[in-house]
Amino acid sequence: MQDQDSTRLTGWRAKAHEVIFEADTAAGKAFDIALIASIFLSMAVVLLESVADFRASHGAFLRTAEWFFTVLFTLEYAARLACVQRSGHYARSFFGVVDLLAILPTYISVLIPGAQALTVIRTLRILRVFRVLKLASYVHESEQLLHAMARSRRKISVFLFGVASIAVIFGSLMYLVEGPEHGFTSIPRGIYWAIVTLTTVGYGDISPVTSLGQTISAFIMVLGYGIIAVPTGIVTSELTRGQAGPVSTQACTVCGATGHDPDARFCKLCGGEL
Repeated sequence: MQDQDSTRLTGWRAKAHEVIFEADTAAGKAFDIALIASIFLSMAVVLLESVADFRASHGAFLRTAEWFFTVLFTLEYAARLACVQRSGHYARSFFGVVDLLAILPTYISVLIPGAQALTVIRTLRILRVFRVLKLASYVHESEQLLHAMARSRRKISVFLFGVASIAVIFGSLMYLVEGPEHGFTSIPRGIYWAIVTLTTVGYGDISPVTSLGQTISAFIMVLGYGIIAVPTGIVTSELTRGQAGPVSTQACTVCGATGHDPDARFCKLCGGEL
């Protein structure tokens, strides 16, 4: 008997997969557009719920709306798992995790008092907008950006480690130069100041007073402008160096992966037939 993962979906699962995962049919486009509209409405509910006056006058409606969207996204998440042969593979994928995190806060708030603070995770729902990009010509550009960021991760990691080292060194130095009497009460406090200054944020809650401290501060400020440009240069270099080819809008029926070559017959991740 042929292995289940190597067979194509049939029946209602095949039709549901075409609507939920694909974007080259009228039904698939309508589903994606309706989903994005629901996401924006859900985000509006979350934003309005944070306004005290609006929450006081329309709290019951907002809570009902939030539960409506949570149940809606829960059903959509379950449908996605049911439409692929390897549901566990999709559940562990990036968008699979996003789908799960988008619905958990509401349920957790019922079991754990005070868990409403986790509603900020619901903003991850907005990432679903990238699924609509496959409806147009943006899929090629979005794939290029994702690949460039992935190729840059090691360089950016080294860069961030270097920035952290600079912050520790200068923060410790400022602790020795300025001392507790000028607000640098500890090395961690000095590191905090170094990070704020290096990133050109400049809150002003702590600042050097001595001439040597101000000289060091000026050097860090100038250094900060150069550091800000480094990540942009790294990603830009990868974008110009690695020009990815066009990708199709097909989603694998086995694991749900997207971003395949237009002439691909099998999934590049699990080997399932497209």
